[in-house]
Amino acid sequence: MCGILGTVPSSGFDQFKSALDTLTHRGPDSYGIENISDEVSLGHRRLSILDLSENGHQPMFHESKKYAIVLNGEIYNFLEIQKELRDLGHSFRSASDTEVLLKAYIQWGEDCVLKFNGMWAFAIWDVEKRRLFMSRDRYGKKPLFYTQVDGKFVFASEMKAIFPFLKEMEVSDDFHWMKKNIFFYEATDKCLIKGIKRFPAGHNGFLENGKLTISRYWNTLDTLVDVPKRYEDQVEHFRELFLDACKLRMRADVTIGTALSGGLDSSATIAAMANLSKNNKSYSNDWQHAFVAAFPGTPLDESHYAKMVTDHLGIGATFVDIDPLKHWENIEHYFYLFEDLYITSPLPMIMLYGAVKDNGVTVTLDGHGADELLSGYQQGALESLWDARFSPKNTKDILNIYQESINEDKVQYERVGNAKLYSNFMIRKMGKKLLGKKMPSIDNGHINFNKLDNHSQYLYAMFHENILPTLLRNYDRYAMINGVEIRMPFMDHRIVSFVNSLPYSSKIGNGYTKRIVRDALDPYLPKEITWRKSKIGFSSPIVDWMQNELSEWFLDNVNSKSFLESNLVERPKKLQEKITNIVTKQSNSFTEAQNCWTEFSPYIWEKAIFKTESQTVV
Repeated sequence: MCGILGTVPSSGFDQFKSALDTLTHRGPDSYGIENISDEVSLGHRRLSILDLSENGHQPMFHESKKYAIVLNGEIYNFLEIQKELRDLGHSFRSASDTEVLLKAYIQWGEDCVLKFNGMWAFAIWDVEKRRLFMSRDRYGKKPLFYTQVDGKFVFASEMKAIFPFLKEMEVSDDFHWMKKNIFFYEATDKCLIKGIKRFPAGHNGFLENGKLTISRYWNTLDTLVDVPKRYEDQVEHFRELFLDACKLRMRADVTIGTALSGGLDSSATIAAMANLSKNNKSYSNDWQHAFVAAFPGTPLDESHYAKMVTDHLGIGATFVDIDPLKHWENIEHYFYLFEDLYITSPLPMIMLYGAVKDNGVTVTLDGHGADELLSGYQQGALESLWDARFSPKNTKDILNIYQESINEDKVQYERVGNAKLYSNFMIRKMGKKLLGKKMPSIDNGHINFNKLDNHSQYLYAMFHENILPTLLRNYDRYAMINGVEIRMPFMDHRIVSFVNSLPYSSKIGNGYTKRIVRDALDPYLPKEITWRKSKIGFSSPIVDWMQNELSEWFLDNVNSKSFLESNLVERPKKLQEKITNIVTKQSNSFTEAQNCWTEFSPYIWEKAIFKTESQTVV
């Protein structure tokens, strides 16, 4: 896991090095810069995980000097691919997945990505063809941004590394739309800074003669599989896939661990790791490190569930008390590092992964992706939602039921607006328009989309188009701010294709969501965890903070001249009133407080991004 930067044509060393240094948090161990014939500059900040020696240094050249690569990410099945390449006559001088990836590209061209089980954003320069190849993993776990300024193409892992190459820093023309659609813009090319675009997940690209051509290589709808007819056989196959996904993700030359909440998904992950180790099937002997965020005295605290899991598995845990006052003075800096907007403060997540790093752990296996893949947000009453009678005409009913499942006085995992929930496919089928523009024609995947039941169509949207892309971005930032890599076994592409091929009844049944996960992992977990229905999730106890530790900070900010004159906050006087009502305990609504944070955060974002950039611009 690292940070990458490149320009075509090449750039001056001082400007390029300054830009690359903005990614130091992503790769604190070392850096490399190569200028190739004034045609391209490639830069890399390294977080050493596989082959910790200099042999894994990047940018990495092929021994022929005809190709050079920068990679952010991991190819988990690199050993299997390496063996296949050896059989084809390739030799290797390192034990890194980067060299395997480079030689896979040389052997198979752009189709090499179809062989990869992993997460990645990389660029390969072909010296002879004077052509740049770029690729981003299937679901966008690793970020990649780009821009073109005065004939220069620039790409990077984060927007901040592109800032020094812009003529001027401006807020995007779509900023106000994006802040109102926080769960929707991550799946588009729209970015908060004008002129910067997001490279799409599941796509490859070639830059040649100054022109970027992007093509899609992966569509989950084209990879649906035949599943066993008997539910018991489906459970067994899912268990095999999940254990193998965890096994592959335990490959590392550094200490690994997990961020454990006590919920089903993170508990299933560490239980699978324990089972693999117990049966001598693990690639790591140093994995017994669980980190738990604790919110003592608030409704968000579920550390007792996490302890139940670690006690059951016989391993220790590090409990991290999330005290906002310990780090709140750094909130603007965290916003600068985070770069984007979200509905809750990033502080608890950043503090948790900071504790992971402080305790000597560099890689975590976490449970992200299972909720969107397997219907984790709905429980109990929502079973009726997925009756086959539902159709596109019932969209409003579906969304209303979803919204009603989120009681504003109870802590829930996410808040999602109606406009963001339903699939773009459904919008197209209903003849809708998005963002004032006519939607492009449906791609070939729509045939298979229509084969999905209504429940699976709904989850497809959550997984590919709104909630999950946003969460993937968030957790990449939370962890990489601390130099930690997150691996996600539920997002193994084999599991994603298998689960999308399952019927509704395998995902929801007997009063439970994520039915197949519960049945598959039940042998390894405490029953209280496997069959737990309550869901809290990882958020900030924002009401408690606003009314106690951070009350003065909020009041100072909303009464400041800069806040009241901010162009990025709509109706600042009204927001000032709402925040004051919460701080003074006239309102105790979690949802209202979270709404206030969402409306307030563009003000902090503006201060963080533009103030910091003005201090670092070359």
